[in-house]
Amino acid sequence: MNRFAKVDLPETRRAVSSARDVKSAALSRLILALSVAALVAGCATAPMTSRVPVITGQMERGAVLHSLSLDAGLEERILALDPERVSGEDVRSTLARGPTPRIILLHGGIYPVHLIMKSFATFLERMGYPGDKLRDPIDGAYSQSPYGNSDRLTGEIAWYYEHDGVRPMMIGHSQGGMQAIKVLYELEGAFGDKIAVWNPLADTAESRVTITDPLTGDTRPVVGISVAYVSAVGAGGAAFFLPNQWNMLHRLRMIPDSVDEFTGYIIPGDLIAWTFPEATSTSRFRHDGVAKVRNVTLPNSYNHITVPLTSSLANDPRAREWINAYRPAGGDDEVLKAPSDVSGENILWAADVWFSIKKHWCLEAQQLIRARRAALAVR
Repeated sequence: MNRFAKVDLPETRRAVSSARDVKSAALSRLILALSVAALVAGCATAPMTSRVPVITGQMERGAVLHSLSLDAGLEERILALDPERVSGEDVRSTLARGPTPRIILLHGGIYPVHLIMKSFATFLERMGYPGDKLRDPIDGAYSQSPYGNSDRLTGEIAWYYEHDGVRPMMIGHSQGGMQAIKVLYELEGAFGDKIAVWNPLADTAESRVTITDPLTGDTRPVVGISVAYVSAVGAGGAAFFLPNQWNMLHRLRMIPDSVDEFTGYIIPGDLIAWTFPEATSTSRFRHDGVAKVRNVTLPNSYNHITVPLTSSLANDPRAREWINAYRPAGGDDEVLKAPSDVSGENILWAADVWFSIKKHWCLEAQQLIRARRAALAVR
């Protein structure tokens, strides 16, 4: 089954419909209903892909650096950007015209939450992120299922880095957030020291477990590659009942060094993610080394299911301006409060994620340009 296939079992639809009819039920019944729905959806887990490679396609040394075609003026403008202060105009006139990382969106586990993540993808496009770096190259899907194989997604990340020269980012919602963290452990080698490169254009594994690093030209294994930025909102809770997430039970809150920056978003009193009304150590994310880890607490009025519903924000000039100007206060722990001068559904989550996307988009583009200039200087 294709990893983008919709989980549309009759049992799942009945579970979701039943959950709507028991809004006034006790907490224990709500958690049970959500858990059962997740388990039913889990029956649609894609079959395990073999790690046996089938085709080859290693890039030549220096191919990405030599093929990068940017005029000198654009390069200078990109290099002059402050990653912490990227405006909407900077996105439109500068960043969107240069190297752009792949963003992999991972939706939650109950159908039809992929439509909710599509709303966020639409928000990103309207804010200026190139749509071809969001959509699947085969079927145009905006997000991936959390029931796909994490080693397959890991191999895909390696392929994108090798061909684009900029490291991908992952943004996960609910069980999709758990899947994103699981991929970080795959990259670290927690579940195996060899992972095949996965070609997203052919939708198949390649006959290799190494890539040509686009910046250095060195041959390096898939295991050991890192990504630029990952975020997860509403990760944990009922999803732990699913067999494909059992190995994350003692790993979810500890972030490995296979990512530069990770942000975990917590909704106090989230009945699905099982976070308490008051922030506690059990719901906090921690680093396992040098990765930068931020914990961000959203208002308790936010809804676990609907957090990614953000597409309309980009159509509101005031909200758009506020989001582009937003900067986090800094620090590893931050409690976000609704702004007094602008409104919009889920605006705090959208603004914080957009800030990090712009930041790492800028950093990755600058790193690639500097590597290209260094390579040309020694020729």
